[in-house]
Amino acid sequence: MTPAAGHFHLHLVSDSTGETLITVSRAAAAQYTMVTPVEHVHPLVRTAKQLDRVLTDIEQSPGIVLYTLLQRNLAERLEEKCRELGLPCQSVLDPVLQLFQAYLGAESTHKVGAQHTLNADYFRRIDALNYTMMHDDGQQADDLEEADVLLIGVSRTSKTPTSIYLANRGVKTANIPLVPGVPLPVGIEKLKRPLVVGLFATPERIVQIRQNRLLGLKAHRDDDKYIDQQSVAEEIAVSRRLCTKHNWPLIDVTRRSIEETAAAVLALLAERRRKMAS
Repeated sequence: MTPAAGHFHLHLVSDSTGETLITVSRAAAAQYTMVTPVEHVHPLVRTAKQLDRVLTDIEQSPGIVLYTLLQRNLAERLEEKCRELGLPCQSVLDPVLQLFQAYLGAESTHKVGAQHTLNADYFRRIDALNYTMMHDDGQQADDLEEADVLLIGVSRTSKTPTSIYLANRGVKTANIPLVPGVPLPVGIEKLKRPLVVGLFATPERIVQIRQNRLLGLKAHRDDDKYIDQQSVAEEIAVSRRLCTKHNWPLIDVTRRSIEETAAAVLALLAERRRKMAS
């Protein structure tokens, strides 16, 4: 069945939140830039009645079907319906579970939503998120020593979204904006525990983002140094000199997504911890 020009329907059927399916499917779909998926997310499908509604939607909007259903009877019904409709249907977890089983020599527990168990790791992520939200944009700078990571950079270098992403990985992250004429919190250069990372981008990119923000706030002014490219270039130069002076690593976020920036920070953090442990 050939998809309509420009888009195709993508059904994500999960007995849990659907986060795994969304992540995997979007990573795959990103490789096909000429077509756009129309996502149909079906979370918490755990009964035959709930599956009936999903099958009706699939029949009305046929397309690719990906699923994570650990109840075999539900998975078999879904696959049978897709065969009748001539639609591709794939379990995202089955190949991975089979690999684990072959290596470990043991069956999986087939526990729905097992990755969301309220264990120590879960509460560590919640604690990290609470810390990060309280230490966003230079707030509560008196206990930065408790952070795992401290991000610094001029306005519009994605410090806040990167911090939140890291917090969701269990990394306590604070961020501090570098504002012309405003000194850094006292003692920041003496911090021992946090990994301090500088984020920067090209002046052109920063100006573009700032202009869009001002337009959104209906506060655009052509003479504002906030969006003057020469002034912005000087801001960035000062931030880079500061990081170089204190030997803080720098990450260019000009063409990086939030996920890529966070991955680079995590790699730096892992390397730092390895060195400290050795």
